[in-house]
Amino acid sequence: MKKGTIALLAVLLTACSSGEESKSYYQLPSPSQGSVSQSDARGQHLLWVEQVAVPDYLAGNGVVYQTTDVQYVIAANNLWASPLDQQLRATLVANLSNSLPGWVVASQPLGSEQDILNVSVTGFHGRYDGRVIVSGEWLLNHKGQLIKRPFHIELKQQRDGYDEMVKVLAQAWQQEATSIASELNRLP
Repeated sequence: MKKGTIALLAVLLTACSSGEESKSYYQLPSPSQGSVSQSDARGQHLLWVEQVAVPDYLAGNGVVYQTTDVQYVIAANNLWASPLDQQLRATLVANLSNSLPGWVVASQPLGSEQDILNVSVTGFHGRYDGRVIVSGEWLLNHKGQLIKRPFHIELKQQRDGYDEMVKVLAQAWQQEATSIASELNRLP
């Protein structure tokens, strides 16, 4: 009797685990666009977001989750819909465009009198304690002057799950864009 029950349980567990889990794809939410005029760029500040770089562990398709102080897991079924560096760059351009009226912000070169922004993201993941981490540094070339700033943002998730984690990561990324815009607004 025990052997029959064990065999039945083994068959049931095998049947449950053999079904392939469906994959979920995530895209950072696009910020709502403010009113952007289509005037030419003469007399305006020009900003080229040249690059948003991510380390190898973030450059893959899987959403990253930190399980301990030293261990990270790259999800196999919770994936980025497009490369993370491209999503970060596109949302940064959109967020800066909304936060910098009078500026032309683009992901392509704008001319010889442009400021150039490069961002290196070292952390963009959820963590075991229910927080998300967005960290790194940015470097701005403003009229030949280099300005470098580190950033580290931790925000608490209100609910569990990858959907919530991606939304809070996007919120933290927008918060950093607002910080960058604030610095840019103080430039001469």
